[in-house]
Amino acid sequence: MAALEEIEALLGEPRFRWADRAPWDRLEEELGVSFPADFRDVTDAYGPVVINDQLYLDHPGHPVRNLGERIRESIEDWREEEEAEILPGRAGSGPGELLPVASAVTGEWIFLRVPGGPAEPWAVGVQEMDSFAFVLHEMTFGDWLLAYLKGEDVTVHSRNHAPDGPFYESRA
Repeated sequence: MAALEEIEALLGEPRFRWADRAPWDRLEEELGVSFPADFRDVTDAYGPVVINDQLYLDHPGHPVRNLGERIRESIEDWREEEEAEILPGRAGSGPGELLPVASAVTGEWIFLRVPGGPAEPWAVGVQEMDSFAFVLHEMTFGDWLLAYLKGEDVTVHSRNHAPDGPFYESRA
């Protein structure tokens, strides 16, 4: 995958390198959705990680920083009345819903918009909690992360957190 190669070139050699498909299979069966390949590839390569001391990603195979647990808890939280009014759509894993997959220390939540139909692509949505603005980026997760690492405006900004260039710390 080209995006993963570019991400590795900017972020550095991944150390997690998860190869067991079983945790993804269980999570996908439970949620009734197949995650996009680029999201799985990045997560499998880097595992539970904090990027630029800002962006947190978890993995479904990790016993403590488990992506499935985080998604389940986040969906429940986002469906509460107060939180539900903030999002432009329903949090969840069904067609057209917003699947919470990551967060940032700067108060943003990163969602994957589940395709509403077979011809619709995945997209990345970012909810800013300080302004309550939601921005949908019509791009794959890999392209969104690559733009973030390059310092482009994808709602979550890396410039102040990584002035010397992108970096990551494993949380595994």
